[in-house]
Amino acid sequence: MSISGALANALSGLTAASRAAQIVGSNVSNATTDGYARREIELSARANTGSSAGVQIDGIRRIIDETLVRDRQLADASVGFTESANEFDRAILQLVGTPDQSGSLSDLVASFEASLLEATSRPDSEARLTSVISAAGDLTTGINRVSDGIQKLREDADSQITQEITLLNDTLKQIADVNSQILRAAGSSADLPGLLDQRQALTDRIAQVIPIRTIPQENGTIALYSTNGALLLDAKAAIFEFQQTAPITADMTLVSGALSGLQINGQDIPLNSERSPIAGGSLASLFAQRDIQAVEAQGELDALSRNLIERFEDVSVDPTLSPGDAGIFTDGGGPLDLADLTGLSSRITLNSLIDPSAGSEAWRLRDGLGAASPGSAGNATVLTALSDAMLAPRALTVGAFSGASKSFSGLMSDFVSQSSQRLNSSDSRMAFEQSRRDALKDAELAQGVDTDQEMQKLLLIEQAYSANARVIQTADRLLQRLLDI
Repeated sequence: MSISGALANALSGLTAASRAAQIVGSNVSNATTDGYARREIELSARANTGSSAGVQIDGIRRIIDETLVRDRQLADASVGFTESANEFDRAILQLVGTPDQSGSLSDLVASFEASLLEATSRPDSEARLTSVISAAGDLTTGINRVSDGIQKLREDADSQITQEITLLNDTLKQIADVNSQILRAAGSSADLPGLLDQRQALTDRIAQVIPIRTIPQENGTIALYSTNGALLLDAKAAIFEFQQTAPITADMTLVSGALSGLQINGQDIPLNSERSPIAGGSLASLFAQRDIQAVEAQGELDALSRNLIERFEDVSVDPTLSPGDAGIFTDGGGPLDLADLTGLSSRITLNSLIDPSAGSEAWRLRDGLGAASPGSAGNATVLTALSDAMLAPRALTVGAFSGASKSFSGLMSDFVSQSSQRLNSSDSRMAFEQSRRDALKDAELAQGVDTDQEMQKLLLIEQAYSANARVIQTADRLLQRLLDI
């Protein structure tokens, strides 16, 4: 080998060693950066007319397990769904409250029942009658509060849907831009692995909202589909369209057209089903909260409100009432309207005949709402009937508990218990999905940067650099000797 050939070989070795050192440095400095994939330099021998001509850099390889990434992204979507659902279930239980919490629905029902019993023992006590009326008013206020809270949760879900649609549109556009940069970077000196890292971080962001499938293209770009087949990105990004609604009331539904559905590229897509193009991520969970879970919770609360009103509209409980008259509890001030039960829990109020804010007198609770004048102060007949009406087994005629004949406190206990069970089930599912996602994330990180291994590589690179530098030094001495001669 000639001196010039040795110099050329050594210089190519120095270049490769220098580039390898840069890659090690990049790996170490980004060891904790999310979305960063470890790089390795790819080298091969350079041949020149059959003889060695040094080493050439073929490229920089990004080390990543695509199958593991796909599984982890699907797990991200499941976590996004369960976390969103869990937040909703927790919010519902906080609204309803547990029996040990002051001001919870169970506590308000118990307070009303207890005040009725106390008034029955002393029907002549104005203070005890007033206490019953106050407890009844507190109960209606509590039911109104929970109903309004459920609608607020629907509004919050609708607002979050808007935010996630904005995120989807923006992120898909960014992925399309990165695809274009990758096309331009092919065959150039651009940092292609860096663009791939950026694209993966963007797809990870989408995967939390909608479960996706990534389809590699021959030119290095990717296409994105939802797992149920909706095209999200190919030559260009899909456009999601959604219209936020506020305020939302109990009678407003997707089916009635009062709430916005979702469109992809101008086409309506089905929602709230397992075959929905967006099923499985946080976006699907938000639609389910707005259109199914909150509506069901409202329906159950409306059924309880109907049950409560009907218990005291019965003329056998208060003989001073005429058929069709409102009892202690009213539907917006009047008798129960069976043709309009949706949102009843937001309309249930105390009868103005015993409402102190309307200037009414407490004796009507003892003597009957329809009584023309005060009766005997010691007569507890009506009060006893009112108390018995609360304790009497009565079935819910609509809702999830239809057919269960229980006292009103028993029905309310079932309602609270079911809310608690939903949260417990949601907690368990979320813990499982998070554990699965964390295990996949750990496996993915295990393929990432090992700083100890990178330091060992750096020692080998240093040795290679020193060896090539020594060849150059030797060639330099040989040339100097030739010049001296």
